[in-house]
Amino acid sequence: MRSKFYTRSFLVLAVILLASSFYYLPYYVSKPGMAKELEPIIEVENGNDEQGSFMLTTVRMGRANIYAYAAAKFSKYQELYPVEEIRSENETEEEYNVRQLHLMATSKLAAIETAYKKAGIPIHYHYNGVYVLNVLPDMPAHGKLQAGDRIFKVDGKEFKSSDEFISLVSNKQEGSEITLTFERQDKTKETSIPLKTLKETGKPGVGITLVDDKEIEVEPAVNINSEEIGGPSAGLMFSLEIYNQLIKEDLTGGYKIAGTGTINSEGTVGRIGGIEQKIVAADKAGAEIFLAPNEKGAEDSNYKAAVATARDIKTDMKIVPVDTFDDAVEFLRSLD
Repeated sequence: MRSKFYTRSFLVLAVILLASSFYYLPYYVSKPGMAKELEPIIEVENGNDEQGSFMLTTVRMGRANIYAYAAAKFSKYQELYPVEEIRSENETEEEYNVRQLHLMATSKLAAIETAYKKAGIPIHYHYNGVYVLNVLPDMPAHGKLQAGDRIFKVDGKEFKSSDEFISLVSNKQEGSEITLTFERQDKTKETSIPLKTLKETGKPGVGITLVDDKEIEVEPAVNINSEEIGGPSAGLMFSLEIYNQLIKEDLTGGYKIAGTGTINSEGTVGRIGGIEQKIVAADKAGAEIFLAPNEKGAEDSNYKAAVATARDIKTDMKIVPVDTFDDAVEFLRSLD
């Protein structure tokens, strides 16, 4: 009898533990991710080889259950964030994930622009419409459009960019109905949506936030296979890897170079989140140099936080401040 009692107790406890792992608290937890070499995932056609490596760094981010919450409380390099600090107001989990993937896509385009401009190679653009990032609640598009939908026609008329879409819609009257043609999961659909005046602009709209769906055409061609990595923080390292494959000299100098930072089409490096966790990830991967956003020497810059973390974990990794893509290239050319 006692054996049966213990067995049943164990099974009940196991069920409780399993069920509680699926109960999520209103927090996200971030922890050190990985430092991944870029040469295997970025391929410039007939690109040049390198002796060292450029590495992107990541942070693992996810909803916190009670066990992840407890672990983060007792771990120096795990951080807890309330949901409202991570997701926009009224943004669903699905919309957040879509937004992160589109930020990554935008980051890739900016990296390609930066690298090819620096190499003096022409760039051509092709616009395909707009992607839906968010659908606002209590607005006409709610329940009809979803994050990730690609809209390419308004009332049967094709358009190319977000500016054209806004112009077509805002010139109509509130209450009038428009027909949107869009693509969802490789299927073309249509929906009719009445217009409502938006508080933010005072003009008619359907209640979505959007981003351009554009492609860049370059020669030689480049392919970036980032898989399911989201967010914009790999922009700087993408641009350096692409540029390094385009030119004859090897900017790595044989070193393992990690880093982080957003990039725009002008080559400006921007602030990112989770710099402390990325320093830990890069150190574990054996990086010798880490490029960090300097933010023009701001008191709370990513660079200063990276230096403090490097000192705390007692790494020999050299932390280098960069404000622009050109700063990074200039530093790399100074390496032995």
